[in-house]
Amino acid sequence: MNYKYALIVVLLLALFYQKALAKDYYVHPILGKDTNSGISKKNALKTLKQLEQIQFSSGDKIILASGECYFGSLNLINQKGTDKNPIVIISENWDTNEPKKNAIIDFKNHANGILLEDCSFIEITGITLTANGYTQEDKNGKMRCGILLTTKNSKRVEHILIQNITIQDVFYENAGFIRGKEEVKSANGTQKYGWGIRLINDHPENIIENITIENCHINSVCHTGIKLTGNNKNIIKINILNNKIENTGGPGIQMSEVAAVYVAKNRVSHSGINNDSRKWGRGSGLWTWGSSNVLIEKNEFLFANGPGDSAGAHIDYNCDNIVLQYNISAHNAGGFCEILGNNYNCIYRYNISVNDGHRIKGVDGAFQEGKVFWLSGYQGGKEPKGPVNSYFYNNTIFSDATIEAKFAIDNTSNGILIANNIFCIKGLSKVVLGDQNKRDAQNGLKVENVLFQNNLFLNENTWPKDFKINDTAPIVGNPFFAIEGGLKIADYIPQNVVLIQNKGIEILPLPESTIKLLFDLKMEKDILGDTINGIPSMGAIQINK
Repeated sequence: MNYKYALIVVLLLALFYQKALAKDYYVHPILGKDTNSGISKKNALKTLKQLEQIQFSSGDKIILASGECYFGSLNLINQKGTDKNPIVIISENWDTNEPKKNAIIDFKNHANGILLEDCSFIEITGITLTANGYTQEDKNGKMRCGILLTTKNSKRVEHILIQNITIQDVFYENAGFIRGKEEVKSANGTQKYGWGIRLINDHPENIIENITIENCHINSVCHTGIKLTGNNKNIIKINILNNKIENTGGPGIQMSEVAAVYVAKNRVSHSGINNDSRKWGRGSGLWTWGSSNVLIEKNEFLFANGPGDSAGAHIDYNCDNIVLQYNISAHNAGGFCEILGNNYNCIYRYNISVNDGHRIKGVDGAFQEGKVFWLSGYQGGKEPKGPVNSYFYNNTIFSDATIEAKFAIDNTSNGILIANNIFCIKGLSKVVLGDQNKRDAQNGLKVENVLFQNNLFLNENTWPKDFKINDTAPIVGNPFFAIEGGLKIADYIPQNVVLIQNKGIEILPLPESTIKLLFDLKMEKDILGDTINGIPSMGAIQINK
């Protein structure tokens, strides 16, 4: 027993000793000097570049002056804290009587505002990053990022916290630069762009894990707000929480070849906006590619723009177990539900969609139709193969009379469950081609393993008549929403209780595919967080009384 106590004492002393050795490094762009030690305000460093000469220890802090502007880039390479004593980068007041503001890093002419390469156990908070063009053109540069987290030599990069960061106006080119009209049609853009926060792991043998991005505000970047790019799913255990992402030239959030990602309580608006000629001008609020086990819940995806894609949130090809639940999706040009080819066990449930899919092919340069619901066989240059086991249940879809709701289902899809949804479509509806394959969307003619029943339709013409798959037990009637066209969840509480309450059916698994379903189909809560007692209601909001 004495040995256990002794061990505890040793560990506590080690932690205390480690904290005692930690240093605070101060940097002030006006009052500092790079010949100073940096370990006090009176001896502050002047430039961010001087920090590259320091090998930081666990518990060290890099303290920038609140409200001051730094020109350059903060580059940390092979810097590692510990779980209990991370290395911290923060803004602090030099004068305690002043209101606290973010320190500003203007990284114009630099590749990144903050670079974390082969770093672990780092926390960054309370910094503003901006880079609007250049004064010295770098012809060899490829991109410009507010924050870039990457690995080259470390087998494992872990435990990075990025919080309360503002990223504003990040552009590679100067104002007035115009992209060719074909650029927006390329898959992800081929030219140089500015990005918000990027995680890149090009080395399949390395791992990036346990990264949290929260409470950040990303506004007006040239391409994507938050982008994760892995290789063979070597970026894992990522949390993207409570961020506000708006006016991005590309998608709000995008992830490729990642696994175990949680995306919650973010507000993404006006992705793909083309209000600056330097922006790409196309992008969904969120989309995944080649990824596994991603839960996307309690987000708002609003006003996505672009001539193609640009849904609220869509699932690109080669994914499995991607779940979208408890989200509100509204006024997105590309649509609401979009699941592309070679996907397995993807789920849209307990979401609300408002006036999604309003884009019309051929109008204002659009090369794809907007769609309320789209299952596609597209999987790059390969032969079309539709998604396998797609679940679409207890969603509430509202479209007003100004929108023609469009639907497409690829004939190579295998396993479709559509149940307990409310389709309150006030305008016309029709079947359209899926746009990406010449033989895409044959109206569900050869689709296998379909359970399409017990959905509520506003009238008998709500579901397109020329679809080859139809609801086998439809319910017809008006749910009478509280406020049609509103952007709040409560606006879609049905007033026609008799039509909604206890009218849902139990959701059971489709015949199992080669990839296991990782998520339970039975839900305990609705989109408002209310308990689902007994039989589920129709749509995203449970009526218990």
